[in-house]
Amino acid sequence: MTSKLRVTQVRSGIGQMQSMRLTLRGLGLRGVGSCVVVANTPSFRGAIKKVLHLVKVEEEQGNG
Repeated sequence: MTSKLRVTQVRSGIGQMQSMRLTLRGLGLRGVGSCVVVANTPSFRGAIKKVLHLVKVEEEQGNG
């Protein structure tokens, strides 16, 4: 079972390169304060690393 990551957008994508704005959209984030839970896979970790200065990442606690 793969672990999950909770990704919360804490800074705006305005003024960032278009690729970073598209990465935020691809993660499912819609604006400051929005939060998504994604699988802890290499592809998601790479996307998160690209916009790490705009988001907060926490490990999701699973219930079994």
